[in-house]
Amino acid sequence: MTRPLPILPTTVVGSYPQPAWLVDHDILRGRLVPRVRVPELWRIPGDHLTGAQDDATLVAMRDMERAGIDIITDGEIRRESYSNHFASALDGIDRDRPAEVVGRTGKPTVVPRVTGRVRRARPVEVRDVAFARANTDHQVKITLPGPFTMTRQSKNEFYGDDAELAMDFAAALNEEIRDLKAAGADVIQLDEPWMQAFPDEARRYAITAVNRALEGIEGTTVIHLCFGYAAMVNDKPSGYSFLPELSGAMAQQISIEAAQPKLDLGILKDLPGKTVMLGMLDLGTKEVETPEVVAERIRAGLRVLPADRLVPAPDCGMKYLPRDRAFAKLKALADGAAIVRKELGA
Repeated sequence: MTRPLPILPTTVVGSYPQPAWLVDHDILRGRLVPRVRVPELWRIPGDHLTGAQDDATLVAMRDMERAGIDIITDGEIRRESYSNHFASALDGIDRDRPAEVVGRTGKPTVVPRVTGRVRRARPVEVRDVAFARANTDHQVKITLPGPFTMTRQSKNEFYGDDAELAMDFAAALNEEIRDLKAAGADVIQLDEPWMQAFPDEARRYAITAVNRALEGIEGTTVIHLCFGYAAMVNDKPSGYSFLPELSGAMAQQISIEAAQPKLDLGILKDLPGKTVMLGMLDLGTKEVETPEVVAERIRAGLRVLPADRLVPAPDCGMKYLPRDRAFAKLKALADGAAIVRKELGA
């Protein structure tokens, strides 16, 4: 039985630092957010890798628990990136002959080719959820790349229209999500950062695809939208090019970053009826926020949204942070939320 959530429940976006004994951090930083598989990233031989990933996952989960986080993830420890773990496991993807597309920064990005009908042949993250569920009484969230982002992160050489490809990615996601829920996932999150980078294309088919992915799914669902890892993007815009459109998505929660870009929180009014998972931790600075700083950021959110529609979180994934800094920031997040809960009498 999972423990009940407090008001202003804290969570992580998804990833947590992977230990240097598990992954080569030089390769990781040299291949930021790879879209294709990078097996040389792993330091542990193949026959021992699963056990090593399990051990590192437990470390990440225990850190989140010790910090006081309410809704935890598996830290995405088993992934080379947030997206390639799932996308590369699907049929129709040529994993051996990568191609190039224009990335969200405007530069060429190496991606897998789509050479056939995209289908889910087997479960991909179900064991990850089952492992997490067996090792915590906290609520467990699992993340998946969204259908629009996977479409933009691949070279379409099969479908007549990218919208058709997105819908098949969405169908594969829907099958996976149903199995993830059965395995014990409390929260399902779709990561869709490329909506922000390609808003015109997103307006054409992204919401339709997301809603197909979430069709018939019960429980808490989230769409995460961001400007990119702080390790990649330092100068972030102060507003989103694609946000009000998400009011039409089936997801109950929308996750956005706010601390590093110093977002005008007035834009939260563009998401009527949605709970907002709001970034309270700036991952682009070495400075660790104090609980008081986090509390003030939460109060700023409460000036726009009621407490039952606000979920404090980091801006983005913590994959590229040193572990000690990531833990300290999460501790500040939990302690800051506790300060505000006390003020609210909760």
